[in-house]
Amino acid sequence: MVPARNEADILPSTLPALLRQDYPGDLRVVLVDGESDDGTAGIAEGISSSVKSGRPFRVLRPGTREPGWTGKLWALEQGLRSYSAEYFLFTDADILHPPSSVRDLVALSEERGLDLASAMARLRCASFWERLLIPAFVFFFKKLYPFDWANDPRSRAAAAAGGAVLARRSALEKMGGLRTIRSEIIDDCALAKAVKRSGGNIWIGLSRDVRSLRAYPALGGVWNMVARTAFAQLGHSSLALAGTAAGMLLLYGWAPALFFAGIAGGDPVRTALGAGLWTAVSLLYSPMVRFYGLSPLRALSLPFAACLYCGMTFHSAWLYWTGSGGLWKGRAQDFS
Repeated sequence: MVPARNEADILPSTLPALLRQDYPGDLRVVLVDGESDDGTAGIAEGISSSVKSGRPFRVLRPGTREPGWTGKLWALEQGLRSYSAEYFLFTDADILHPPSSVRDLVALSEERGLDLASAMARLRCASFWERLLIPAFVFFFKKLYPFDWANDPRSRAAAAAGGAVLARRSALEKMGGLRTIRSEIIDDCALAKAVKRSGGNIWIGLSRDVRSLRAYPALGGVWNMVARTAFAQLGHSSLALAGTAAGMLLLYGWAPALFFAGIAGGDPVRTALGAGLWTAVSLLYSPMVRFYGLSPLRALSLPFAACLYCGMTFHSAWLYWTGSGGLWKGRAQDFS
């Protein structure tokens, strides 16, 4: 199920892969058009006709949202109301799936008795700003939501990555349906939390083969993506905002500040201490840098990325306070 709003440009690159999945069972592909004005629905139908995969395909047009629903969750709800299946794959329009994607997620769910399985897509990392900020984004996400904790049934931690989420219908029903999280803008993690709270087993993992084609060639693209949800992640708490900013700057900004202060003041002790701390932080970050195929030296950039993420988080708070929180493709969805 693909919720899509103004995705005409990217669907020709991603939708054929869904239609050509080598899943051996019954697989229907549904695109829910969220009031697009760029011809998304027609483009999708044209792609389905040209691919000729034999997979049933349908475009749903849900119409006006009921009050209190975010656009994406309203779109997914329409799909759930229209179809009955044991599993539902919720996937974003920018996600490019390998041929075995659905088969692998279903097999994993069957093998481990999972109620929700999520593959965190490999994000695009080509432009200067993507190379600086995308690995850091995933690094910070894994700090907020340690995957081992989320995957442990004994832990209350829960997380999912909305690009590719496979959910059992029985688990969705047991949690009370999407209505219980209808206003959540961080809908993927809210879904995982609701499934786990209701007794379901969840799993999240970082994927190399499931890829996002969403491009962020300029700083503004990544900035707006993070600012959309960052303050919601902090529970709209000013105290949490201040604490998070102080913690980020202390953990990641202190080392280079100490290093450069030592150089400027001719203090070898400060310089050595700053260099040591900076190296330690970089070593912790380096596995994520290697995952994205970047130079090991790129790990030294984490403090600078952290400072930018602090700015994005403050901007997210400002948007919320001024009534523009959760802005996505012209829709503000995070209000007080």
